[in-house]
Amino acid sequence: MTEVNAKLKYLRIAPRKVRLLVDLIRGMSLGDAKTQVSVSSKKIAPPLLKLLKSAESNARHNFKLEPDNLRVKEAKVDEGPVLKRYMPRARGRATVIKRRTSHVTVVLGEKKKDNKSNNQ
Repeated sequence: MTEVNAKLKYLRIAPRKVRLLVDLIRGMSLGDAKTQVSVSSKKIAPPLLKLLKSAESNARHNFKLEPDNLRVKEAKVDEGPVLKRYMPRARGRATVIKRRTSHVTVVLGEKKKDNKSNNQ
């Protein structure tokens, strides 16, 4: 079973927001996942679609796999480094604003073949 990886690192969107769309595509076929992401209005949609296309290209070029037989086997979002910014507050104080970043990993695998249809 061949697995194809693609990673998107240091994305300037909070992991909590990215997970909303990534959780939706986990386990889908590649075509369905690309369709689902392309119709989404979330800010993460264009970078995630680019990541799925990159994983598809990796599968086609490096492993000679057909995109029709691929599914999103694993998709995870990890927290990247946090950029700390300061905002002035009352009485000369300052509070920290955390700008969170994300690392997105997509693993594509081949669909399992149905043995029941082959035996009949």
